[in-house]
Amino acid sequence: MLAALDGQADLVERHLWLVRLFDWIRGDGTSVPAVVARVAQWLDALDADPAAKSRAMAWWQTLLVTVDGTTLLADFGFTSRSAFASEFAERLRLKIMPGTPETIDASELFSLALPNAFDAVWLAALIPQESQEGKEGPEKPENPLLARLAALLGGEVQAERGVSLWQHTLLEAITFCAGQIRASGFSPELRLRMSAAANEAEPFHALSTDFDLVRTAFVAAQREGLRARPADDGLQEPLADALADPLASTLANAVEQFRARLDQCRQGASTVYSHLDEHGISVNVVFRLRQLRERVLRIRALMDCLVGAKTSASTTWLLSHLVTIGRERRSLRALVASNSSLLATKVTERSSETGEHYITRTRAQYRDMLRRAAGGGALTALTTLLKFGVMAVGLSQFWNGFWSGFVYAASFVAIQLLHWTLATKQPAMTAPAMAAKLKNLEPPGALDVFVDEVAHLVRSQVAAVLGNVGVVVPAVVLLSLLAQFAFQAPMIDATQAQYVLESLSLAGPTLFFAAFTGILLFASSLVAGWVENWFVMHRLQSALRYNPRITAFLGTARAARWAQFMREKISGFASNISLGFMLGLIPAFAAFFGLGLEVRHVTLSAGQLAAASAALGWQVLQQPAFWWCAAAIPLIGAANLGVSFYLAFRLALSAHNVGGVDAARIGRAVRSRWRTRPLDFFLPTKEALAEGPDKEAEKPIAKDNDQNR
Repeated sequence: MLAALDGQADLVERHLWLVRLFDWIRGDGTSVPAVVARVAQWLDALDADPAAKSRAMAWWQTLLVTVDGTTLLADFGFTSRSAFASEFAERLRLKIMPGTPETIDASELFSLALPNAFDAVWLAALIPQESQEGKEGPEKPENPLLARLAALLGGEVQAERGVSLWQHTLLEAITFCAGQIRASGFSPELRLRMSAAANEAEPFHALSTDFDLVRTAFVAAQREGLRARPADDGLQEPLADALADPLASTLANAVEQFRARLDQCRQGASTVYSHLDEHGISVNVVFRLRQLRERVLRIRALMDCLVGAKTSASTTWLLSHLVTIGRERRSLRALVASNSSLLATKVTERSSETGEHYITRTRAQYRDMLRRAAGGGALTALTTLLKFGVMAVGLSQFWNGFWSGFVYAASFVAIQLLHWTLATKQPAMTAPAMAAKLKNLEPPGALDVFVDEVAHLVRSQVAAVLGNVGVVVPAVVLLSLLAQFAFQAPMIDATQAQYVLESLSLAGPTLFFAAFTGILLFASSLVAGWVENWFVMHRLQSALRYNPRITAFLGTARAARWAQFMREKISGFASNISLGFMLGLIPAFAAFFGLGLEVRHVTLSAGQLAAASAALGWQVLQQPAFWWCAAAIPLIGAANLGVSFYLAFRLALSAHNVGGVDAARIGRAVRSRWRTRPLDFFLPTKEALAEGPDKEAEKPIAKDNDQNR
């Protein structure tokens, strides 16, 4: 390998030699001490062969001249694409397409030479484990190996520039990063959303000027041969000894001022989040904020490599970090997770506020839930009749699914406008509200309060299901009898009735379909959160209320009422319409692909079973198929509610950053309540009956939830 080292070779051969070098250093990628030993062996071999050492130094200088290192130091890990689809396509390309060593882009060469996660580990291992004053990362003391590498690769100061090639690359990378930060800070997406105080401070205006002062002072100090290295938390001893020199003092002041300006830029940009909390999340804006924050951190790391207390350790730490970033840059899973977290936070925040209305704690609230669920069940009976009417028309599979979805969506919207309840719509809303209460279970009695909330939630769900199913069954039977009287025929014929009994049987895949329906219920809540966030972010409420054309058409007062109405109902409209069409169309699309996937909604299934029973008459009670279907109804409800609640709850835990939850402790507490007071999960407690709705609202749990939100 030493014999093949040639700084005058062509570009591809020089880069292939670098890749082979790192392959040899890495070995089998299992032993870090072995890698460190190879690095030491490599340096020893160069020290023993002055000619080879001279060629290695010349090779490194040629690399710095021919390869643009700023793309690695300033741009690696960042992307100009805020759109998910384009970024996904780019990462997919990086993941599956091979790279080439015929490049002058240092980031491409870096990815070829250091592609493994193990590379980050052994690079970090070159930094001593002992830290100074308990600090970690680049503040660790220098390693003899790093000092030898720095002496080999540092290079001499160029007379025309006053700095070495490596230092010039660092200065250029910081310049480019500072320019990107200024451009982001000046963009209207961020500038118009910053607080008034942040805009008045104008932190982005002088950022480049401040770095120009650092650059000028650093070049002057290098020309004088000074070793001034201020650190993040103040001046280190090497600089303190040289403070008498005006150049060292000038550099120290310039570095301190530049670091302070970076902090001001970062703090000013952070004020945008307050605007987003109030006016809705924009993925593009959050993307810019994250990029700005990461570029500030990148500049701080580059400054440590340039003027830090331990430049060699800082550089090694940065390279190790870049290896990790490179792997994340190609990760499709990381992209999906980061994009999902943006919407998840807003969805769960809005859903947790809505979910409180679905939890009953008093007798009055319990009766109200039963009343609203009964209304939802009565309207679902009409939905069942219309669904069978669509099937009787004999449309093609797609149009049958489309009009079935239309019937479902119209029915769900009508239930919403009449202030009634559909039981399965609750879990996706109540789960975020429950997750928010898990943030603080340490105070005495907090676990008991949470178990109380679990009992309230289960009782509310049971009341909603009982109200839906308890009314939809007799209502469908009544409609079938009316159809028999009016048209001399039941709602459905015997063939359809037998098909219903076969499709709803517990012996078939009913529970699997019910669990899949729970996924659709959860998905509809995500659609609702996205649409509501879009409505708020684009200020459509204000547009509906004040737009001159709208007010001229509707009038000022009516426009204001419509704007408020849409603000309150937009989430429900989105959820109900999306759920209705998913229930209707997904089975049609699944049948097209031969998947045989169907949906099982507890209220609709109970209505269909009632229609089949009315068509077959009293003798249906003698058929085992009927009892298999009857046994499936409560399990369908449990699958609908359980899957939807679980998915929403897991998402809410992630969005609320709730970690370290002692699930076993909570489970024991819930089981203990079930053994000692099982009726709490079905009927309002005596305490709630005595307190009434006003006193119940004053319970600490409500206050805690407000604080968490």
